[in-house]
Amino acid sequence: MLAPAWKKNDRKASMLIIIFSVIIFSAIILLSRLKLELNPGFDVHLFALANAIINSCVTVLLLAALLAVKKKNYETHKKLMLTAMVLSILFLISYICHHLFAGETRFGDLNHDGILSDAEKAGAGSVRILYYILLGTHIPLAGIILPFILFTAYRALTGEYPRHKKLAHITWPIWFYVAVTGVIIYWMIQPYYS
Repeated sequence: MLAPAWKKNDRKASMLIIIFSVIIFSAIILLSRLKLELNPGFDVHLFALANAIINSCVTVLLLAALLAVKKKNYETHKKLMLTAMVLSILFLISYICHHLFAGETRFGDLNHDGILSDAEKAGAGSVRILYYILLGTHIPLAGIILPFILFTAYRALTGEYPRHKKLAHITWPIWFYVAVTGVIIYWMIQPYYS
């Protein structure tokens, strides 16, 4: 096992993690309802592509980190997980930018008017149902995963490995699911970007 990198202070850590998580969650909710009406001079859906690439990288990092910890290569595991966390921060920034500049895209909206006609619904077919099932699980899990990630990392960085491992059994599969479904959702919705 690795030596603790941080001094344990559960009360302060809990307070900071909860405050940070609430601020991020609130910012995403508030900013998702806002669309800036300005042209940044490039295709704003590049942010969505960046999000898919970042989520793909996070998926690979999570798998590699799982393999590293199974092989008891704790230093590599730590580096991979911290890299996944940094990429997730970049994802959050890019996600907010995409929604600020692009607004909402509706699955099946071929004419980009924000309204789904019966013909557009029929054209999207049953894939639309799959999309909304994935989206309906992805969004709430993405919303709750941040404090779990931070608490799991905190337990590792303070050397509380039994508690870290217990939390990681919950955090890792949810984070992995969110990363994978983020990529799938992008590939499903991107044909409807205007």
